Amino acid sequence: MSLAPFNLLAATICPCQINCKTHILHLRIILKKETMTDLAHTTSIGVGNKLQQFNPRRLAVALLLMILALAPGQLGEVTRAMMIDAYVQVSVFVAATLLIFYGSERLFNYDIGTSLSRAKHWQVPIAALMGATPGCGGAVVVVSAYASGHVSFGAVVATLTATMGDAAFLLIATRPDAAAVVLPLSLAVGVTWGWIVDRFNTSEYRTGTQQSYNTAPVIGKTRLRDVAYLIPAAPALIVGVAQLVQTDLHNIMGIPVGVIGLAGTALGLAIWAMSHLVAMTSSQDTPVTRMAEETSFISVWVIGAYLAYEYVDVFAGLDLATLFNSVAPLLPLVGVLIGFIPGCGPQVLVTTLYINGLIPFSALVGNAIANDGDALFPAIALSPRAAVMATIWSAVPAVILAYAFYLLAPGFMS
Repeated sequence: MSLAPFNLLAATICPCQINCKTHILHLRIILKKETMTDLAHTTSIGVGNKLQQFNPRRLAVALLLMILALAPGQLGEVTRAMMIDAYVQVSVFVAATLLIFYGSERLFNYDIGTSLSRAKHWQVPIAALMGATPGCGGAVVVVSAYASGHVSFGAVVATLTATMGDAAFLLIATRPDAAAVVLPLSLAVGVTWGWIVDRFNTSEYRTGTQQSYNTAPVIGKTRLRDVAYLIPAAPALIVGVAQLVQTDLHNIMGIPVGVIGLAGTALGLAIWAMSHLVAMTSSQDTPVTRMAEETSFISVWVIGAYLAYEYVDVFAGLDLATLFNSVAPLLPLVGVLIGFIPGCGPQVLVTTLYINGLIPFSALVGNAIANDGDALFPAIALSPRAAVMATIWSAVPAVILAYAFYLLAPGFMS
């Protein structure tokens, strides 16, 4: 900014009535101080606005993970290796699965939820089918429909029993053979158990007022960071597929695999730290946005599981496989109990443990049937009693089937 106007002002108000250099210099100093103060204030506001884009707790976790990755020595090496493995072996497959699933949903424009209010005897099978759909969206629709008086309590039990939440995407991407057993089994149990509940349950758990629940705010148009997430994911998917067929690729187009994996991990942590979504994405958002948001969420839990396992193995010297084997009879029950925890994160952890061979198939089945994923959040918000009772009802077949696999087929899918 030019100081000429202020030179003229200083000359005008100067008590000497002349172009006093002392007063001009004084005004220049004042102006510079005020300019610097305004600049600092503006900068602080800008930084504050940018920091408001982040979820404070998630930002702290993301920064901790990055610090661990940058740590010197063995700690940093182990952390970086596990981040790369988690991204190449899991995250990119989850991203591809989500993109295919949400893309087809948008392409064919199907919405099975609208038929719920019209269905009568088919409410339970439809609700179970919506629950068995990967993700939590279908189950949330059923829970909201129950709160507004459109479906029976048996339909709620069916959808919560059948759902595996976001852990289904992880299982489909990494162990499609196991997913081909778990998901249809959960669907069949959900339908059967929902009909049984409707036949014998006579209690009403709804509140007097009809309510609806919108757990996922709409993000809107596809963001730059959503598209950017695809850039490292595409070559990393090639590496992941190559590993599945026992072929090691050390670089893609001259870029080391480690660089691609760490770049994808860092971008995913940034998206997760900036996300303010509580439970899941909205069906109104674009498939790319939903893929980036949900893959980032799942990836954080996968990274946590990988790091926890490797840190214990490398730094504590514990053999987790032996440790889990020592309490093997309790593992199916533990899987069921973890399923009672609201949210998909703990269930993703259980699935990761199964993928890594640390827990048996029976524990995975128990968790898959018992867990309600993110759908438990709206259930608690709208009908707390219904949420508790539905969880109790779903625990019965979860325990029965988990221990049936443990006792009758201990090595199945392991």
